Amino acid sequence: MDKREIINLAVIAHVDAGKSTLVDAFLNQSGVFRENEDVVDCIMDSNDLERERGITIYSKNCAIEHNGVKINIVDTPGHADFSSEVERVIKAVDSAILIVDASEGPMPQTRFVLKKSLEKGIKPIVFINKIDKNNQRAEEVHDEIIDLFIELSADDDQLEFPVIYGIAVEGKAFFELDHESENLEPLFETIIDTVDSYPDLDAEPLQMQVYDLAYDDYLGRIGIGRVYKGTLEDGQQVEVYKRDGSTKKGKITKLSVYEGLKQNAVEETHSGEIVSIAGIPDISIGETVCEVGKVDPLPMIEIAEPTLAMYFLVNDSPFAGLEGDYLTTRHLKARLERELEVNVGLRVEKAENTEAFKVSGRGELHLSILLENMRREGYEVSVSKPEVLMKEIDGKKHEPIEKVMVELPEKYSGTVINKLNQRKGIMHSMMPEGDYVHLEYLVPTRGLIGFRSEFINDTSGEGTLIRSFEKYEPFKGEVPKRKNGVLVSNQQGTAMGYALSNLEDRGEMFIEPGTKVYEGMIIGLHSRDNDLTVNACKNKKLTNVRASGSDDSINLAPAKKFTLEQALEFIEDDELVEITPEAIRLRKKILKEKTRLRNNK
Repeated sequence: MDKREIINLAVIAHVDAGKSTLVDAFLNQSGVFRENEDVVDCIMDSNDLERERGITIYSKNCAIEHNGVKINIVDTPGHADFSSEVERVIKAVDSAILIVDASEGPMPQTRFVLKKSLEKGIKPIVFINKIDKNNQRAEEVHDEIIDLFIELSADDDQLEFPVIYGIAVEGKAFFELDHESENLEPLFETIIDTVDSYPDLDAEPLQMQVYDLAYDDYLGRIGIGRVYKGTLEDGQQVEVYKRDGSTKKGKITKLSVYEGLKQNAVEETHSGEIVSIAGIPDISIGETVCEVGKVDPLPMIEIAEPTLAMYFLVNDSPFAGLEGDYLTTRHLKARLERELEVNVGLRVEKAENTEAFKVSGRGELHLSILLENMRREGYEVSVSKPEVLMKEIDGKKHEPIEKVMVELPEKYSGTVINKLNQRKGIMHSMMPEGDYVHLEYLVPTRGLIGFRSEFINDTSGEGTLIRSFEKYEPFKGEVPKRKNGVLVSNQQGTAMGYALSNLEDRGEMFIEPGTKVYEGMIIGLHSRDNDLTVNACKNKKLTNVRASGSDDSINLAPAKKFTLEQALEFIEDDELVEITPEAIRLRKKILKEKTRLRNNK
């Protein structure tokens, strides 16, 4: 394989700023696709969930060539729950393209990814995207980005960052707002002019560090990383410096590099290249692959600690096994161990004295993505209410605090401010913007569990709420829990319209007529603060005598349907979410009413 000039780039931004769209444009304009090839939008978001939700969940690699220079591009997630993906990638690249929306400006996750880049000494290229928006304010956003660089202690060289304006969806980039352009050539020129290609260090002993993992049913665990020094050959014997300080020998059984969207097997790679290696079954993030007898480890990549945990339990409801294929403890254990192969932000522990697993992650979305993938694969599982992981610092209990940015119509601001204050939030700023208000808060993670659904209702769907982990602070005291109790079914059967219409005065229904229910299943939200056990299966007694008016068709209010995230936010400590391939049900931990009452005494 001939030695080429190589530049490694990360594409970083907040959610929905246009990362994947820009990568699409890079690929389209570099000749990766055939002329007659059918290309979908956001082609790097290949996972079904990524396409459905319109977000990047996993960082991915591709490579393009421009004027003889190979550019490896890593598309990173923009959501705060997947920030561990971004942290690892930053160390393996020469520069980063920081994308900022021309109307929104820098957002919480923009701050996080930029901070990580600056700490690693990277001088980012700023791409101010979506300048075709009617409400674009690119010049103001440029000033806000400069302020953010200064606030994050950027050095003098980093403050001289190049700025490109663009419309990623049209594949256009501009040196200045009033310039003309039909392609990304200004951005390509800026990359090649401002980012030095990797120096030739082929003659030095091998030094490659793994920053990401993949898994293949035939090859096993695959390590993805950058060759910092030396060359790497297929079939080469290597020595790996492990996270615990030990070393272990192994052999590379397959060596691949990225060309376009594909991984191509090669015989040899050079310094600076991003590669994937198979053959070392226990390779892990941050470990250094070296020549045998010449171990020279790079500083270990630190992975951010989880902030939230929930218990995964075997589904023991009366409907267990009717809809899924995998439901035993053995199945759960094997699936979670497989997830640990590639999901380094996750922690799994066996719970004491139970058949449950304590699964910890970076946030509700991080864990709910795992659960959604499991249900699509045919797993049945029950999960508990998310709980925040505390830290002991200087002998005192500390909890995670999140930065919350809220934009909402002014008429709803009083309600939202009141609720955030009740949840131990501290307001940092409040800025009116026309008929809207922009709020910034620091709120304990505990206080935000269950808040998103309330926020949507309180703002009639017109507000936006963005949150990201900020820091740990001393424990803030108790936060309010759900005010209403629930309606709980007292028997197994089929829900009847007659029974549900009689229960409507008692609260809001979660089920429709014809839904199969069981004892202990939650079927609605009670209008009062206590739980109420009800019969949803009762039908009207049939007689030969018709009553005028009362025998007309029953008109029920639409049932409230929960997404997985909403269900996890809704439940309390004595409740579970039952997740199967066909349904998401809410239930009590203890299904029998008499046993529940006895335990509550």
